[in-house]
Amino acid sequence: MSYVSCALRAAAPRRLPAPWRSPQPFSSATGPTAKKSVPYQKTLKEEGSGSGEPSQPPPSSAEVVVVGGGSLGCQTTYHLVKQGVTNVVLLERDRLTSGTTWHTAGLLWQLRPSDVEVELLAHTRDVVSRELPAETGLHTGWVENGGLFIASNKQRLDEYKRLMSLGKVYGVESYVLTPSQTKDLYPLMNIDDLYGTLYVPKDGTMDPAGTCSTLARAATARGATIIENCPVTGIQVRADDFGVKRVYAVETAHGTIQTPCVVNCAGVWARALGRLAGVHVPLVGMHHAYVVTERIEGIQNMPNVRDHDASVYLRLQGDALSVGGYESNPIFWEEVSDKFAFGLFDLDWDVFTQHIEGAVNRVPVLEKTGIKSTVCGPESFTADHKPLMGEAPEVRGFFLGCGFNSAGMMLGGGCGRELAHWIIHGRPEKDMYGYDIRQVTPAAPGLRFHHSLTDNNRWIRERSHESYAKNYSVVFPHDEPLAGRNVRKDPLHEELLRQGCVFQERHGWERPGWFSPGGTAPVLDYDYYGAYGQERHKDYTYNRLLGDEYTFDFPPHHDIIKNECLTCRNALALFDMSYFGKFYLVGPEATKAANWLFTADVSKAPGSTVYTCMLNKRGGVESDLTVSRISPGDPSSPLAPAFEGKSPQHGDAGGGRVSAAGVGLWGDHRVASFSNNLQRTLHPSTAATLLFPHSRVVLQEVLDTDLSNEAFPFSTHKLATAAGCTVRAMRLSFVGEMGWELHVPKADCVKVYQAVMQAGARHGITNAGYRAIDSLSIEKGYRHWHADLRPDDTPLESGLAFTCKLKSNIPFLGREAVEAQKAKGIFRRLVCFTTEEKVPMFGLEAVWRDGKVVGHIRRADFGFAIDKTIAYGYIRDPAGGPVSLDFVKSGSYELERMGVTYPARAHTKSPFDPDNKRVKGFY
Repeated sequence: MSYVSCALRAAAPRRLPAPWRSPQPFSSATGPTAKKSVPYQKTLKEEGSGSGEPSQPPPSSAEVVVVGGGSLGCQTTYHLVKQGVTNVVLLERDRLTSGTTWHTAGLLWQLRPSDVEVELLAHTRDVVSRELPAETGLHTGWVENGGLFIASNKQRLDEYKRLMSLGKVYGVESYVLTPSQTKDLYPLMNIDDLYGTLYVPKDGTMDPAGTCSTLARAATARGATIIENCPVTGIQVRADDFGVKRVYAVETAHGTIQTPCVVNCAGVWARALGRLAGVHVPLVGMHHAYVVTERIEGIQNMPNVRDHDASVYLRLQGDALSVGGYESNPIFWEEVSDKFAFGLFDLDWDVFTQHIEGAVNRVPVLEKTGIKSTVCGPESFTADHKPLMGEAPEVRGFFLGCGFNSAGMMLGGGCGRELAHWIIHGRPEKDMYGYDIRQVTPAAPGLRFHHSLTDNNRWIRERSHESYAKNYSVVFPHDEPLAGRNVRKDPLHEELLRQGCVFQERHGWERPGWFSPGGTAPVLDYDYYGAYGQERHKDYTYNRLLGDEYTFDFPPHHDIIKNECLTCRNALALFDMSYFGKFYLVGPEATKAANWLFTADVSKAPGSTVYTCMLNKRGGVESDLTVSRISPGDPSSPLAPAFEGKSPQHGDAGGGRVSAAGVGLWGDHRVASFSNNLQRTLHPSTAATLLFPHSRVVLQEVLDTDLSNEAFPFSTHKLATAAGCTVRAMRLSFVGEMGWELHVPKADCVKVYQAVMQAGARHGITNAGYRAIDSLSIEKGYRHWHADLRPDDTPLESGLAFTCKLKSNIPFLGREAVEAQKAKGIFRRLVCFTTEEKVPMFGLEAVWRDGKVVGHIRRADFGFAIDKTIAYGYIRDPAGGPVSLDFVKSGSYELERMGVTYPARAHTKSPFDPDNKRVKGFY
């Protein structure tokens, strides 16, 4: 018999293979001897699997073909038929679960630091614990034994307290326990190094075979066709009359199925399946392992344990434990075999030993406990540790449901339902933006993964490794990746780096975060945290500055950001906003298209700029942006392109997760979703700078145009010359001060920047970054897309009704939904809160009104001009009534941060300059 203690002794030091070479799995004979097998009483592996004969002949056509019979494939098929699509075919190359699902640990934790993910997990739990048993009369294998999160330090327990507060919003029962209370709950646990724990009684585990077979039974009863032993050999793609590529058919070894829709749920094999259709699927395969112990007396009925600081989990397995985790040196699966089914790798004990050490420390009895079996199988991981979902940008009708980073079982129910709704209605019900593969578009500068990255193996590998290695790390508000950096840089990057810029990474872009007075802080090449024989960087200034901010208190650099903000308010600041995308909408029907796409009336004279929204059919905000009407110019100029027909609309966009005012036609995934047939041109890369409030004095020295209120009013733009270069000056502000954006051709950015800085030197000009923008904008009440605004929020709910041309008879996308909501009433509303007590808040805090939870905070920051914490969140009436302004004003509010409530004041207008005088130049 092999013992856990033997594993510790047997794992002698060994140089592991470099991550870019194909590793050969070490034989388990070098360590304890234990058989390779999963711990489940039943699997779907049978004699004759992969026999070459399909379980039934493929039909000639289908409305939807789902490829992959694991958790996501089965959940998506089930939810498609449940939502009314009966002609659905699921194709599995071997047997259901045979890829990565069959060996999964099947853990389900209800609390995560994301409101959407909490909702997705709740649906999965409901499907496996209630819905499927009621529908089929079968037990899915759900075991509700609870979950216990271990904290060994204050920061970790603070994170758990944040989760507890969010759980109250969603009715998830949870408790923060002291070490002694934890010992009472779990007597076998070592509590000597415990700081505290979070106990969630209704967490549990799922059985992969039981869950998937029950899903298959329920789906086929509703009309779905499930075909095993039927590998896909090709995907036919054809261009329609407009040249748009669309799915036409799926080829198998046993026949062709004509279909307009394919869903890629192939897990580790999703990348290969994508290639059949010409679609990039940015994920990698890795070995992921756990071991199963022999019987442990007294372990029965104990909760599952996650010791994040030790990077280990302990899953109850009847009267034993499964022990696994996430190591810093995972083995990449380089050559993904299409013949691999119900397979396991030999366990590399050198890699796995760190989990054994953590497990023995937490449950000491494990040191003398035998190891019954090892489970090391393939899992797929992505560059940002989020699944890949939605319709691929390259081919219409090709959907993704893959890359679940070892969370496919627990996210499967929620994501399967959203993916089904996406396929049927063209969009999901919930805000799935963070998972949406359509953020990958060749034209957009602000993306989840830029097209230049999706087939960049080095970048995918680096970022996927870091995501895997940090899977159990505390999710701090201001953390940044170290992997895959310096890929996309704007023209001012080196100039700002020399001035102490501490960069953030967003969608591949390096953008200014804040400016350190301590000197330069360059981002270095990725060192894999010292894994694979790589030498760890020493005296790494950028990494040290990040580490200083690993806190849920005010960070050490709070006063530096305060200085940037107050200098902006009281003197002037310059922001490099090249990260925001710029598009031209051109063509003979550009105005007609703009009127349909945008909620505001953009039929203005050239020289005008309008703040507006773009909505979906349900009235949800897909983007907020500015649209500027321009006149044709020099064909060689990137600032005013020549065109035929009416004047184009110029959209100014900040894509991805930081969209906002000045953000628009909008550097990301939604452009294609509104109209694939609009002629649109991406503006060449430019820098945009904003300066306040002495900016008129400074810019008047640099620009050759009159900047007075009369000659250059707010929300207008014109071409001008700065330092001998042609620029487009726009009088806009995203921070609530008088200022201008300068849109500058790429080649002229440094020259113009230096001229502005030189002119501003005697007025106290400073560089400032996006951390300052976050604070300044929330202080003014400007919305951030994907924080205050999401696709399931409407303009009426978010306080942006003024952007909608409802008083005109001009139709726009989503108008009917907005009008219907206006007539029915608003049942949730975005509210601004401030607290007198200066406490840091970051979002996810619970909102209490008159002693009842009514919502949670979406975005929070500190407002330095008003010297208060500011938070925005949507609230509801617990009684189910409309949320009027009187309802907002009449309540008594508290915000719960980490289990502690703080009195709060609700505001119906911005607490800073509510009359908008400063942006118009009135001080």
